[in-house]
Amino acid sequence: MRHYQHLTLLERENILFLSATGYSITQIAKKMNRDKSTISREFHRNSSIGGYIPVKAQKRYTNRRKACKPHKRLEDTTLMDTVKRLFLDHQWSPEEIEGRLTLEYHHKVISYVTIYRAIYAGELDDKPLSHGNRGVIRKLRHHGKSRHVKGYVEHRGKIRISHDISERSVGAEHRSRRGHWEADTITGITGKACLVTLVDRKSRYLLGGKAEKKAADEVNDVMIRKLKGQPLHSITPDRGKEFAKHAAVTAVLNGVQFYFPSPHHPWQRGTNENTNGLLREYFPKGKDLTTVRDEYIQQQINELNQRPRKCLGYRTPYEVYFSKMLHLV
Repeated sequence: MRHYQHLTLLERENILFLSATGYSITQIAKKMNRDKSTISREFHRNSSIGGYIPVKAQKRYTNRRKACKPHKRLEDTTLMDTVKRLFLDHQWSPEEIEGRLTLEYHHKVISYVTIYRAIYAGELDDKPLSHGNRGVIRKLRHHGKSRHVKGYVEHRGKIRISHDISERSVGAEHRSRRGHWEADTITGITGKACLVTLVDRKSRYLLGGKAEKKAADEVNDVMIRKLKGQPLHSITPDRGKEFAKHAAVTAVLNGVQFYFPSPHHPWQRGTNENTNGLLREYFPKGKDLTTVRDEYIQQQINELNQRPRKCLGYRTPYEVYFSKMLHLV
């Protein structure tokens, strides 16, 4: 890929020489290995009454380059003081500052984008900041939500995954056999107990239990306890930190592998997502699960396992999982 290079003074002098010698624009361009539109534009933009003069053309080019650079309006100390006073002392937003200045002066004095840039660049801070200090960014009404450059990759809260979901077997993808499980948690109040849910992809059969808190060790204990003795070929959890120690489950449960979906792709484990939605009828958001008895939890799990599903031809998850026919009506 060739990048455009601006003409130099030496090239401009060469253009004058070739033009005076009788070369056409096309011939000059070919001789200088330039596009003919570059040469044509040079004559059009930089010729004066006295004709094309390289020194004057270079000066015009230099002036245009200076003019095209962004102006730092907040270099005006009076304007900067006004912006700082309104933003810091009176909690006006950048949009409100722009709007009011425009109203009072009958023209746009400064753009709110310029104010935002100054805030994020630290120009409104009174002194240099220590590492990690957000300064006046925290005065913004959204508390200074982080801005990231293009291509930024979030690393906070990420867990190490063993296998990507694309590596999962055909049996899991096509729901052709039992033992391919999807895993997740249902929270009540942050920091307190949660439910660990495990759903078989083929039958939609649900296993679950309460963990005292949404942490890797506690979640692992429930998963091991519930899956021991069950058909077990794979587990697909979400990417939450409560599954960060999944290798411990693999070690205990005969080497069963975990397959993780792509970030922010909950539909890749939609069976579990749908089942959790059904459970929310019994365990609504905000409910403290700490005091909920295990017997009640199992009772609601049994309700779902014995509920006919359209996707199963109106058989129940229990019937498909155990290959038994129940008489429910």
